[in-house]
Amino acid sequence: MKVISKSEILSMIEMDKIILSQEEAFVAHSEGQVVTPPVGHLSFSNPPGDCHIKYGMINGDDTFLVKIAQSFYDNPKIGLPSSNGLMMTFSAKTGAPVALLNDEGYLTDLRTAVAGLIAAKYLAVMPIKSIGIIGTGTQARLQLQLLKHITNCLEVYVWGRSQENAMSFKSEMTKFGFNINIAQSPKVVAENCDLIITTTPSKQPILQADWIRPGTHITAVGADATGKQELDSQIFAKADIRIVDSISQCVDHGDSKYAIDAGIINENDLIELGQIIKNPAIRRKNNQQISIADLTGIIAQDIQIAKCFIKNYSC
Repeated sequence: MKVISKSEILSMIEMDKIILSQEEAFVAHSEGQVVTPPVGHLSFSNPPGDCHIKYGMINGDDTFLVKIAQSFYDNPKIGLPSSNGLMMTFSAKTGAPVALLNDEGYLTDLRTAVAGLIAAKYLAVMPIKSIGIIGTGTQARLQLQLLKHITNCLEVYVWGRSQENAMSFKSEMTKFGFNINIAQSPKVVAENCDLIITTTPSKQPILQADWIRPGTHITAVGADATGKQELDSQIFAKADIRIVDSISQCVDHGDSKYAIDAGIINENDLIELGQIIKNPAIRRKNNQQISIADLTGIIAQDIQIAKCFIKNYSC
C-alpha cells in the first residue's frame, strides 16, 4: 500500500486537471453513477468540532474510497490547524488497500474550494465586480484564492466574528493581490458584493434575505452537518435558481433543508450542480436573477480528487 504524504500531494497538484475532475464528479453523481451511502457524523461540544466519515465508489472504477475528515474549531488557539483527516483507497476487485493519502485534511479543503469555484463559474454574473466572504478561516482563504482561476476581480469584502482573525485574513490575502475591505457586518458584505461565499460553522442564519441584491450569486459551504445553517430560509424564496451538490443530502442537512422544512420551497425546486454543468439551458437567464449553491460535500468529489494522486502519482 502506498502512503502519500501531504508534502507529496502539494508537489503534484495540477489545478486545471483537478477542477476538471471535480466537474466530472458532480456530473457522475447527478447521472446516478456514484454509490453514496449515508454520511457518518460525530459532533463535539467541548471543544467544538465535527468528524465526518464518507465512503463510496463510482461505478466502473478500479477502487473505492473511505474518508475521515474532522474540524475542531478552537485548534488555532493552541497553534493547530482546524482541519485534519485522511483518505484511504481500496481495490474494488479484491478489497486490498491501495493507497493512504495522509493529506491532513487538505484535499477535503481543496475539493470544497474547487466546488465553490465551479459554482461561481456556472452561476455568477460575469464579470464579477466584488467578492464577499463570510468567515475568515482556511476555507474562506482557499475559496478566495481559487477564484483567480475564473475571474480577475480583486475587490473583496470580508466579515468574521473575530476582528483579529479578519485582520489576519486581510494580511494574508493582500499578498495575493486582493484589495480586502473588512466589513463591520454581513449586511455590508451583501450590500457591496455580487458574489458571496459563506464558509462558517454557524448554527444560525448569517445572511438575511432583505440584504440580497438582484444579480447576486451565493455559495454556502458551511452547513455540512445537521444543526448548521448560514442562510435565512427566505433567501430560497427570493432566489430564481437553487443549486445543491446532492438533493438527497441537502434535504437531510444543509441550508436547503430549513427552507423545505419551513414550506418555503420543496425538493422539486432544487437542481443539482452536475445538471447545471451538463445543461446550459437551466443556467442563469439574465443578470438580475439571484442564485444559490448549497454545497454539503459529496463522496464523488473525494473519489475524484484521490484518483488524481493514486494513478502514477500524477493528476
